[in-house]
Amino acid sequence: MIKNKVTIKGGLYLLLFSLTSIVNAQLTDLARVEYTYFPQASSENSFKRSRALFNYPWKIGEDQYLVTGVEYANVNMELKDGYPFDAGEFDRLQSFQFSLGYTFKFSEKWRFGAVVNPQLASNFQSGIIGDDFLLNASIYFIKEREDKSRDSEEGRLILGIQYNTVSGIPAPLPYVNYHKDFSEHWAYTLGVPKTNLKYKINENNVLQAFVTLDGYYANIQENVILGYETAESISMTTVLSGLGYEHFFSDHILFYFYSGYTLLNNIRLRNGDMDDVYTINDTNSMYIRGGLKFKI
Repeated sequence: MIKNKVTIKGGLYLLLFSLTSIVNAQLTDLARVEYTYFPQASSENSFKRSRALFNYPWKIGEDQYLVTGVEYANVNMELKDGYPFDAGEFDRLQSFQFSLGYTFKFSEKWRFGAVVNPQLASNFQSGIIGDDFLLNASIYFIKEREDKSRDSEEGRLILGIQYNTVSGIPAPLPYVNYHKDFSEHWAYTLGVPKTNLKYKINENNVLQAFVTLDGYYANIQENVILGYETAESISMTTVLSGLGYEHFFSDHILFYFYSGYTLLNNIRLRNGDMDDVYTINDTNSMYIRGGLKFKI
């Protein structure tokens, strides 16, 4: 629900941060399946993504944990507007990400966490090649609350930096997350890449308004030649705003549905220096996302 459900001595504040997950997993997802649909405005194009992840924590010492995980994403980009290249190369983009996280408490209030995420992301036209491989990494500092009651003046604070594809291209990004339950029904999270405001209707139903960053990145195995430029990768960078609904079947299993409108929608082909080569779509559009979570 809105209040934290971390029961394993707080050591699981840091699970794993995937592409977009992330981000988006509120740091506590053990398993998730999700579907996202972006019909592109003023276009016959569409973007569909199916994603599944599984994380598992291992206690290795006093206030020390390893967290292992795997995530699979399948992206279908239907490009029907007509382009000066074979759009069929992007019908199916896939990524496989493996995660290893480590966290330990180094002071009375502060905990350190680090995550390494080797990833394969490509259209895999010719099996697996070297350019399909990415190495993502993140570090975090988590300030734990001594008083975890809802009316506590303390909030949970996480500061860090991520090098991953959450923005649509491999790049370092700050991570800031300040979460506070400030009444029986209301809670908020301020930060980057996600800010939200939640309202708990009752024990089983929660509404939220949010702004968050999402993205996707994949290698193009057979490079696309566009005049004097060569495109070697495809990226999608979006800033999403919207409303969400969560229904808890139990304390740990929930269904969620989000819908809204993009504030930024940028799908591009890029060269080896990550410079733009061709804009596929940059028009804002609506989107929907839904799935099931198992969380602590």
